[in-house]
Amino acid sequence: MKRALVYLLILNPLFSAGQTMDELLESEFIKDKSYESAVFKATRIIIGHSVEQMKARHLDFRISHRFGELNNGPYELFGLDQATIHLSLEYGLNDRFMVGIGRSNLEKTFDGFIKMKLLRQTESNNIPLFISYVGSTEINATRWANPERDNKFTSRMAYIHQLLFARKFSPGLSMQLTPVLVHKNLVPGKKDSNDLFALGAGGRLKISNRVSFNAEYFYAFRSENSTLSYPNPLSLGFDIETGGHVFQIMLTNALSMREGGFIWGTNNGRWSDGGIHLGFNISRVFSLGGQDIY
Repeated sequence: MKRALVYLLILNPLFSAGQTMDELLESEFIKDKSYESAVFKATRIIIGHSVEQMKARHLDFRISHRFGELNNGPYELFGLDQATIHLSLEYGLNDRFMVGIGRSNLEKTFDGFIKMKLLRQTESNNIPLFISYVGSTEINATRWANPERDNKFTSRMAYIHQLLFARKFSPGLSMQLTPVLVHKNLVPGKKDSNDLFALGAGGRLKISNRVSFNAEYFYAFRSENSTLSYPNPLSLGFDIETGGHVFQIMLTNALSMREGGFIWGTNNGRWSDGGIHLGFNISRVFSLGGQDIY
């Protein structure tokens, strides 16, 4: 109940200061409106989803890479000798729906997601913000330590639900709030809840037509009885647009590249201890006959 009140207090001002949700939804279907575009340069702010989506019939091949922690020292070349990678294919079905599948070598994780636009900000501010929904599933495919006892497939599953609230305040500044619910069928301890709520906040500051600075943070609302005490993920980075792809380079304390990992925090280090990873995302978009729709 306390968590629900927290989210109501956070999200209610977005609507109470302007239109009601009914009015927003009604105005969304008015034809011939001019929408804001390029809220972010990519479908991820840094490690978390942004409200950006693939255009219809466009395919995004994404390579995400994280090196080891900087505090590994010169013997491991400050983490450069280690590598964690995630590969994904993400496709725009139409101007509102996007789907994606991926696989990471971290915990042999497979994942899939859908992303749907609910509202789009208009240039006239008749609709003051973007709202999107993301639903995803993750499967931990590592071998069981005791396969005769721990062999349920459902124990490998995690489910994530997100609402993305974003606003483009000016051509150079965009912000986003992201309430997230992560559900894991299997948790470490008896006192741990299967559900973990988190709130993400991120932003983009435009430096030039092709470069922007991004920042992102997720706060997990863990219960007092939880055995989980991992640091929350904080990420800082730059987006660099180079022709047909966007290159994102970052520093982050999160090794995992999907919400079920970095929000749960199992592989998160501490910035204060040098538990920081240098990483990058490369996004290469291919047109499969789609038209520009924005």
